[in-house]
Amino acid sequence: MSRNKDSLQNTIIVSLLLCLVCSVLVSSAAVILKDRQTANKLLERNTNVLAAAGLLKGGESPSDIDALFTEFKVRLVDVSTGHYLTEDAMAAEGITLDTYDQRRAAKDPKLNILVPGKEDIAVIKRQAKYAAVYILEREGKIESIVLPVHGYGLWSTLYGFLAVEGDGNTVSGLTFYEHAETPGLGGEVDNPKWKAQWPGKHMLDAQGDLALSVVKAKTKVLDDNTVDGLSGATLTTRGIDNLVKFWLGDRGFGSYLANVREGEM
Repeated sequence: MSRNKDSLQNTIIVSLLLCLVCSVLVSSAAVILKDRQTANKLLERNTNVLAAAGLLKGGESPSDIDALFTEFKVRLVDVSTGHYLTEDAMAAEGITLDTYDQRRAAKDPKLNILVPGKEDIAVIKRQAKYAAVYILEREGKIESIVLPVHGYGLWSTLYGFLAVEGDGNTVSGLTFYEHAETPGLGGEVDNPKWKAQWPGKHMLDAQGDLALSVVKAKTKVLDDNTVDGLSGATLTTRGIDNLVKFWLGDRGFGSYLANVREGEM
């Protein structure tokens, strides 16, 4: 008597074998491609850091980008004090410079802090205690500092880099590498014409107070401290204004940049 190939038992066996084969293939692919994925992630980060600092002319190859990025030093900053973490402090926290992931740290109870509602203008809820900053020094002087920033817009959290000149006050550029804002409206944060407004703007006013703002040009005259907002994207504009104020303020890199201005770094 022939065995029924369409029996429930055979169906289950075939399904299990298929799942086993697929899981082996997926796991093998993940292991094989891990180094490439890591390299691509670093290349993307390096590209965005260089773009924020205004060091890309366009058309650079991956090797060109890697070569340019070698000029930068990467340091971890304690955002509460504005000082760099020492190797002993990193060891005490169980973190290393090469493997530290700020976004992951923001979800780790041991490495994050809760941002009080009234102070959470960027709507990030929890903030990593330490942030990686990218420093370009030439001839013994800081030429550029690139800071990671993020905050909520209309539909999404925008992740990007804000570059500041060595004076700790003049903006070099702003770029976002991840967001889900509306194409043609909030998505215009990627428009080179809009990003071209940022270089040369000053964070502080004549009295030394934080004054950098993203505003609607129709409601306020643009000056050295203001950037024209995105047309038709009021909430995204407000979100960018809030995230800039948050990360340049006391809860963000305010103390660190003050130390830079005072020559303590």
